Amino acid sequence: MKKNGHWDDNNPVFLKRGQLITELVKAAHDNAVAKGWWDEDRSFGEIIALIHSEASEALEDYRKGNHPRNVWYDRRLPEGGLQTVLEMKHDTDKPCGIPSELADIVIRVFDACGRYGIDLERAITEKMAYNATRSQRHGGKVL
Repeated sequence: MKKNGHWDDNNPVFLKRGQLITELVKAAHDNAVAKGWWDEDRSFGEIIALIHSEASEALEDYRKGNHPRNVWYDRRLPEGGLQTVLEMKHDTDKPCGIPSELADIVIRVFDACGRYGIDLERAITEKMAYNATRSQRHGGKVL
């Protein structure tokens, strides 16, 4: 994970470049558990709804005119309120924008896979291999 714009491969708190998907699933789920998000069990439907809510937030950012690569940070000010900045300088600066919302989707998927013991790395590998065998624009759907 980038810390203040740099990869921190020595700090165990931060994710490391090149980690396997199974490691990321474990890290996301362990963090969610540690933060209390699994103190009470959630239904599978609720988990899917939360994943969907992150996709909706990405769409709303796009509808507001934000480019899919635009990133900014919300910084909490000591006197209260937020300041929007374009560079992350503090660990507490909250990443915002479509990339952040897409990351939230993946993190929630990782957490769900950790909760249910899903081997996401295998599922992705199998699905990508199958998709490679499908015809051009399979299914005949417009969208």
